[in-house]
Amino acid sequence: MTELTEDKVILGFELFSSIPNISHFVTSRNGGCSEDTFASFNCAPFSGDNPEKVKRNQDVLCSKMGVQPHRLIIPFQTHGSTIRAIDPFYVSLSPEEQQRRLHGVDALITDIPGYCICVSTADCVPILLYDSVNKAIAVIHAGWRGTVAKIVKQTLDMMDHTYNTEAKDVIAAIGPSISVDSFEVGEEVYDAFRKIGFDMTKITVWKEETQKYHIDLWEATRLQLTDAGVLPDNIEISGICTYEEHERFFSARRLGTKSGRILSGIMLQK
Repeated sequence: MTELTEDKVILGFELFSSIPNISHFVTSRNGGCSEDTFASFNCAPFSGDNPEKVKRNQDVLCSKMGVQPHRLIIPFQTHGSTIRAIDPFYVSLSPEEQQRRLHGVDALITDIPGYCICVSTADCVPILLYDSVNKAIAVIHAGWRGTVAKIVKQTLDMMDHTYNTEAKDVIAAIGPSISVDSFEVGEEVYDAFRKIGFDMTKITVWKEETQKYHIDLWEATRLQLTDAGVLPDNIEISGICTYEEHERFFSARRLGTKSGRILSGIMLQK
């Protein structure tokens, strides 16, 4: 990853940095005004943080990234696989109705410039997609449940249906999230991945010392992308483990679920 701001608070991906018609970001923990387990740059509105402090943090983010605050689109995620298009119909709705339609949504797609679509994570995997031919974007929140539901493939399918996206034209980035070394799981989670058809030899490690499986969400995500037709050279993995680097990035396993979130966003420029 690369640092997008001089204060090193906001990061980006090398693959996206050379593309002139999109802007994107991944936030870190530092540089904001939130406190305690939300300290300090928490921009996620559904985390339990003080709403006024979240708004102040969002204003800082928008100022740095050139985003109009009312066009920062953040869904209320539920570890499901619902995907919402930010389309002319959505844009025509009242702010209250727009917010209602973002409830229970874990991925967003759009081809409308000026709308920054986002997901919030704290160990789960944020994925950003860009269709370089049809000029469409997507952002995905994928925890283990979303990964088992193959939300990445579903999002690519919806982009194909909506924008005629072909996977070979997609550039993808996998953001800071929990690594295989830190993601210890129980038998029920292992079985969920196995039953849906993942090659467990590629995405799991057995740790003798703990007698537990560890699942590689980065590789599971990468395999969904390549199996769909995304070219390997068009995929960037941050390689940053939120659990290990919890002082720089929010980690729910370290801080508890009532804590701050990383915000990852992507926007088409006008």
